[in-house]
Amino acid sequence: MTEPMDIDTLRRILVACAGEDETAAPAGDILDIPFTDLGYDSLALMESAARIKQDFGVDIADDVLTELETPRALLDLVNGSVRAGRPAEEVRGA
Repeated sequence: MTEPMDIDTLRRILVACAGEDETAAPAGDILDIPFTDLGYDSLALMESAARIKQDFGVDIADDVLTELETPRALLDLVNGSVRAGRPAEEVRGA
């Protein structure tokens, strides 16, 4: 997929990878809320990164993933890679 990822898509990925149902999805504007405050641990984020790789072709390095604190940071990284036309590369950050 080469389309940018939006917040609703990220929200669905996070919920699915955390083993929750749609009713448990964090509501409202979550862009700048830290993942830890949203209840997502490193395992859920690693699962989400694997799904992002599958769906968007963006391979986020583990050390980069641990630096991403909010959904906005994750969206910016993925969409920046997609826009740059290098979605199959491993993202190491800027």
